[in-house]
Amino acid sequence: MPNAPDHSALTLPLTPCIGICRLDADGYCVGCRRTGEEIGRWRGMSDAERLRMMRDVLPLRPSP
Repeated sequence: MPNAPDHSALTLPLTPCIGICRLDADGYCVGCRRTGEEIGRWRGMSDAERLRMMRDVLPLRPSP
């Protein structure tokens, strides 16, 4: 389509946040399983760091 918008430059933010933002007794967010410190650093992390956390670290954390 010649007049279709180009969405190739659009990227979604890399975040595990699901909008349930509350730390549990162990210090993990109930929604995304990040610590408060990780949440605070998230915006300063590279995409590679974020992907590693989302792929390798967060899935191993205990569920609430």
